[in-house]
Amino acid sequence: MINKLLIANRGEIACRVIKTAKALGVKTVAVYSDADTQARHVKMADEAVYLGASPSKESYLRGELIIEKAKQLGVDAIHPGYGFLSENADFANLCSKNNIIFVGPPASAIEAMGSKSAAKHIMENAGVPLVPGYHGDDQDEAVLKAAADDMGYPVLLKAAAGGGGKGMRQVWNEKEFSAALNAAKRESMASFGDDHMLVEKYLTRPRHVEIQVFCDTLGNGVYLFERDCSVQRRHQKIIEEAPAPNMSQDIREKMGEAAILAAKAINYVGAGTVEFLLDEDGSFYFMEMNTRLQVEHPVTEMITNEDLVQWQLTIAEGKPIPKQQDELTLTGHAFEARIYAEDPNNEFLPSTGTLHLLKTPEESDVVRVDTGVEQGDEVSVFYDPMIAKLVVKGETREVALKRLLHALGNYHIEGVSTNIEFLKRVASNEAFVNAELTTTFVEKHHDALFAKAEVSDHHKRITLPTIALLALLHRENTMKAKQSETARHLPVWRSAGAWRANMAHSETLTLDFGGEADTQEFNITHSKTTHPLAWQVSFDDVNVEVMGSLSASPDGDLILNAEVDGYKTQYHFAEKDGRFTLFNNETHSSFSVVLPSLGDDSDANQDANFNAPMNGTIVALLVEPGQKVEKGEPILIMEAMKMEHSIVAPEDGMVESFYFKAGELVDGGATLLSFAGSEKE
Repeated sequence: MINKLLIANRGEIACRVIKTAKALGVKTVAVYSDADTQARHVKMADEAVYLGASPSKESYLRGELIIEKAKQLGVDAIHPGYGFLSENADFANLCSKNNIIFVGPPASAIEAMGSKSAAKHIMENAGVPLVPGYHGDDQDEAVLKAAADDMGYPVLLKAAAGGGGKGMRQVWNEKEFSAALNAAKRESMASFGDDHMLVEKYLTRPRHVEIQVFCDTLGNGVYLFERDCSVQRRHQKIIEEAPAPNMSQDIREKMGEAAILAAKAINYVGAGTVEFLLDEDGSFYFMEMNTRLQVEHPVTEMITNEDLVQWQLTIAEGKPIPKQQDELTLTGHAFEARIYAEDPNNEFLPSTGTLHLLKTPEESDVVRVDTGVEQGDEVSVFYDPMIAKLVVKGETREVALKRLLHALGNYHIEGVSTNIEFLKRVASNEAFVNAELTTTFVEKHHDALFAKAEVSDHHKRITLPTIALLALLHRENTMKAKQSETARHLPVWRSAGAWRANMAHSETLTLDFGGEADTQEFNITHSKTTHPLAWQVSFDDVNVEVMGSLSASPDGDLILNAEVDGYKTQYHFAEKDGRFTLFNNETHSSFSVVLPSLGDDSDANQDANFNAPMNGTIVALLVEPGQKVEKGEPILIMEAMKMEHSIVAPEDGMVESFYFKAGELVDGGATLLSFAGSEKE
C-alpha cells in the first residue's frame, strides 16, 4: 500500500504526479535543487527535501541521496517521472534493496531496453518487426561505415544508450559519414557517458507512431491505443496526437498486439511505450521501448478518460490492471503541443530568462495545461527548456485542431523566446490540417513554416494604431500619477497636454518592436473630438482616430479597451522595464517607446560575432590559435540545455586566441574568441 510517495523529478511531470497522488489521498514528497528552491512542484507537495546544487548530476541524479531522504521520511514508493533516473536500472535496484516501491518496471526490463542494440536482438527473437540496421558490438568506424554502405544511404546514426534525439545524426551520403559519426559519439558520451552507436536504414517518409502499454505483476497486459508523434524538430517531438490519423482498425490491432508481445518478451510491469516507424504501405517497424511514462501521455488520457498515473500507482501496489482490453474505449481526438523556451528562427536555440508574463488559456474538460512554472519563475540553463504542455480534445480531429489553435492564441509568454507562433504555423499548415504527417514534416515544409509573416490589412489599420494608443494612454496615466510632484519639471509640450495656441498638439511617436529594422513612426495629433483621450494616428497611408481606456480586472490583469475608427476591441497588456506586451486571441505584440535622441551620436563598436548565445559549457575547441580555417568551418562547440551548438567561422581567416578552455562555464553574451578575417592577415 502506498501512503507516502516521493517524486524523484521536477517541473511539470512532478506537478502532474503530485496532482493524482493528492486526489488519491497519498502524501507527497518533492525534491529540489538550488535552482528550484521556489519551484511550483515544491510548493504543491506536502513535504520537500533539498538535494544539492543546480546541475542535475549534483541533485536530481543523486540516487543514493534520494533513497536516504526517502527512508528518513518514511516514504513507501518513489515515482521517477521521465528523464533523470526514470530509466536507470541501478536506481530501480536500489529502491528494491531498501524496500521502497519503484513506480516503474523491474530493473531487468529497464536493462533489457536500456541498450537499443540489445533491445533490437530481444525484439527480433520475439518476432517483432525491425528496421534494417547494424546493432553489433564492433564499433570500429570502418565496420559502421561498411554497414551503412551496404544498406544504402540515407542512414540514421543513433546512440545505443540514447533518447530525446541526443546522439543522433542523419547521414545522406558516405562523404558525411565520418563527421556525423564523430559528432553523434561526442554528444552521446556527453549525455549518457556511452558512445556506442547503432546504424539504421533511414526511411524517407515514415510516421512515428507509438503504442501505450500497461502490464501488471499478474501477467496481464493491455494497450491503450496509439499516438502519432511524427512532427518533430531535432528528433524531439513538437505536436503529438491521439489516435493516429488515418489509422485503420486492422493496423491498430496489429501494432497493439506487437507492442504487448514486446512488453511480455521482457516481463514488463507498469507503464511503457513501444515506438514504431509506420511506413506508407502500412508496414511498421520497432524503434525502441521507453520504460516509463511518456511526456505525451495526456493525449492518451484524453481519448480514453483514464488517469495513467493512477494506473501506475495501482499496478505498483501489486494490484491488477484497472481494465481489460475489451473494456477500453477510444473517444474523440486529442492534441498535445509542447511549449518550449526556444527560438525557432535560430535553429531552435534554447532561451533562458524570467517569465515576466505567463498567461495560459482557460482550462476546461477539453483544454488542459500541464506545467511546472509560474509567472515570475526563471527558465534556467540547467534543465530542459519545456515550459508546459498544452492539451486539447475534440469530438473529431477537425474540432480538436480548431481548439488547439484557439488555445495557442490565448497562450502568452514574455521574458523568453518561445515556439508558440511556430506551433500555430504548424497547426494551421495545410499539410498538417490534412494529416499528411511524416517525421520530416518540419524539413519538408520549412519554407512555409519559417516564412516571414505578411503584414495583414487588419494588423496595419487596427493593431498598429491600437499599439500606439496603448503607449499614449500609459503615458497619460503615468503623467497624471506624477503630476502633483513633477508638473513644474515637465517639458512645456508635455505638461500642456492637448492645448496649443493657434494649432493642435502634434508629435512623432516611435515604437521599437525588436530592433533597428523593426521600428515604426507614428504622427500623433490630439483629436478634435470632445473625448479627452482621443488621438489622430497617421503613418504610411493610414490615418485613423483612436481612443480608449485602461483598467484592471478583479484578478489584477491589465486591460485596454480600444476603439479605432469605430471598431472596438479588448486586449490584455503587461509592462516590464519599459517594454509593453499587448495581446488577445488574435494579437501578441511586444514593443518599447523609443525616446527622442539627446544628440549623442557616438557609436559603440560591439562585435557580437563570437559571443556565447546563452549560458553554457565549452565542450571542445576544434582548431588551434593561428590555424587557418575556411568560412563555415566549426571552430568551437558549446553545450547548453543538453544540446550542442557549434560556433563557425564567418569567413576565411584564423582564430587568434580562445578566451575559454574546454570544460569551462561561460555566461550568455561573453566573447568566446578573437578572429582575424583573411583580409586582416
